[in-house]
Amino acid sequence: MATIATPDQLLVIIDPVARRTDGESVRIAKDVLSAGAASTKVCLPEGPEEFARVLARRGSRRPVVVGDDRALVRAVSLLHRRRELAECVLSMVPVGGMLGVAHALGVPTGAVAAARAALDGAERRLDLLVDDSDGVVLGALRIPPVPGKDGRGGMRGGIDAPGGLYDLEIGDEGGTGAGGGGGGEGVRPWPWLRTCQSFVRTLVPALPSRPGSPPPPPGPARLRVEVDGVTLVDLDQPVEAVSVTADTAGTAMVRVRPLSVGAEASPLEARGRTVTVTGADFRYGTDATVAGPVRRRTWVVREGALGLVLPAGR
Repeated sequence: MATIATPDQLLVIIDPVARRTDGESVRIAKDVLSAGAASTKVCLPEGPEEFARVLARRGSRRPVVVGDDRALVRAVSLLHRRRELAECVLSMVPVGGMLGVAHALGVPTGAVAAARAALDGAERRLDLLVDDSDGVVLGALRIPPVPGKDGRGGMRGGIDAPGGLYDLEIGDEGGTGAGGGGGGEGVRPWPWLRTCQSFVRTLVPALPSRPGSPPPPPGPARLRVEVDGVTLVDLDQPVEAVSVTADTAGTAMVRVRPLSVGAEASPLEARGRTVTVTGADFRYGTDATVAGPVRRRTWVVREGALGLVLPAGR
């Protein structure tokens, strides 16, 4: 573990979500980094394309990502796909709502502590999971995806999201209506329109009426899980959940929880470098995203693939 020298040239990439979520923490991080580094260039990308362009043009500067888990995963994924991850050491200042992966990796909580770690910390090489579509996993892989704050495994939107079908109110009496003024009289709909509104609502009683109502959890899946070519569980045994996490010494810990019938079934565990999952159109959760559906996916552990600056001694 080589200590990063304090006089350094930094490229501070501030994710737009972080700027909107917590501008004060962003300002503090920027001030600490600018005061402690020999040279600091601050970039404010407005979207993924600009984020990728800024990172690709970093030159000899060390990138410091200010943002949440999604920003960190985006940076790692871009460097991996450009085959530049081995030569680039990243730092992170966690700002935002999704920070579980960053904290699990050892990134300090708080803008000041994380910024100081980026300046005075030590490089630590961490293992990654890389799949056969060139996707990367920093934390845990889960099948099925674990529901996020929105109850949908991180997938937001749809007809029951804000602005969707259930938030559409067309000119109710006494209300503002769509596009109405805050204090004006509501637009009265035609009688046939009110009838259609009532009819449409009777057609979708099973859908949640608000984004806070999660859908029912997925049922058991039939998956074949192979670890280093050895079958851990086959398609004839339904499973409730599968998790894969990069462990130590270049291996992954695989845990399979079979479907319990009567007495609770003991989980199946194995370690290996290659994990292949096969099944009928399954989805999986990785870090802050949900991927799929796919019928087959293979993950390989890349030992020491990610260089991340953490507080010295961690």
